[in-house]
Amino acid sequence: MSSDLAVTWRLGYLFKHAQLRLAELAEPRYAPLGITGRQLALLTLFGDGPPLSQQDGAVRLGIDRTTMVALVDELEDKGLVRREVAPGDRRKRLVTLTGEGERVRAAGEEATRQAEALLLEPLAEGDADRLRAALHRVVRGE
Repeated sequence: MSSDLAVTWRLGYLFKHAQLRLAELAEPRYAPLGITGRQLALLTLFGDGPPLSQQDGAVRLGIDRTTMVALVDELEDKGLVRREVAPGDRRKRLVTLTGEGERVRAAGEEATRQAEALLLEPLAEGDADRLRAALHRVVRGE
């Protein structure tokens, strides 16, 4: 086995290149929506469930608060989210999607499903499901 072949079987290599391939498939589908994959992640986070504060969102995504503020600013400038004062805590800002934000989120989620299906196309359906489940367990440390 050559060293080039050996490195291509390392998990770090495989994860990185799978992510790069997914981005190649997804980003062109997000472009007509005027968003990036990172922005879609925020729309999904803030559009799924009860309103979250910017700080709570940052904790859930594992990013610092300053970065979160800048990302929410971008979405607010595009008219996709709005900040509202939290009931009972004037210092806390809840982020909610606008009607346009909901539309873009739904379209972005469909674009993501299409890109993921293309990425996983070489796998049998059961293998794709098992890969998702295994990765979910690995990420959660289960």
